Amino acid sequence: MELYNYFRSSASWRVRIALALKGVDYDYLPIHLVKKEQTSPEYLATSGTGLVPLLVLDDGLRLHQSMAIIEYLDETIPEPPLLPRDALGRARVRALALDIACEIHPLNNPRVLGYLSGTLGVGDDARTAWIHRWIEGGLEVVERQLAARPATFCHGETPGLADCALVPQIFNAQRFKCNLDHVPNVMRVHAACMALEAFSSTQPSACPDAE
Repeated sequence: MELYNYFRSSASWRVRIALALKGVDYDYLPIHLVKKEQTSPEYLATSGTGLVPLLVLDDGLRLHQSMAIIEYLDETIPEPPLLPRDALGRARVRALALDIACEIHPLNNPRVLGYLSGTLGVGDDARTAWIHRWIEGGLEVVERQLAARPATFCHGETPGLADCALVPQIFNAQRFKCNLDHVPNVMRVHAACMALEAFSSTQPSACPDAE
C-alpha cells in the first residue's frame, strides 16, 4: 500500500494510527500542504480530490477520506477491531469520531484558516479566537461523552476508531495553545493512547517529512 499524507495533517495521522494498530506496512509518500503540493497537476491526477490522506491499495485502487479509509481497513483486516462488535457500541464510537472529524477539525484545517486570513482579512487575534472557540468547545462535547462512560480509551479497554480521531485533534489543540484544563477525561484517554507505539511512532515529529 501507499499512503499519500502530510506529517501535520490530523486526518493523515488518523490513518497512520489505524495502519499501525493493524500492523500494516506501507510506503509513506509526503504531500506538503503548506507548499501547495496537493494542488499540483500530478497529485490532482493521482488523487482526484487534491486532499490527503490518499491510500493506494496494492491493486492500484484509491481511497480518500480518513474515516472511510479506516473503516475499510477494519473490514478487510478484522484484527484488532477498531469498532465494537455490537451495533450500539459501533454507533457510539462512530459518533465520538464524527464529533471530532466533522464538528471540530473542518473548522480549523488549513483551507479554512487560509480563507479566514487571506480572503476575509481576519486578523491574528480574531483567527486565534476562532480556533480556540471551535476546538475547546468541541472537545467539551467529547468530554461529556467520555465522562458518562469512563474507560481507558474512548470506548472500552482497547483503542479504536474514536481514539484514532481524538489524538491528532489534541495535537492540534496543543499546537494552537488551546485551554485543555476543562477536559480531564479527554486528556486521560489521550495519555493512554500516546503510551502505545501505534500512536507515538506515527506522530508528526516521527514522520520522514517532519520539519
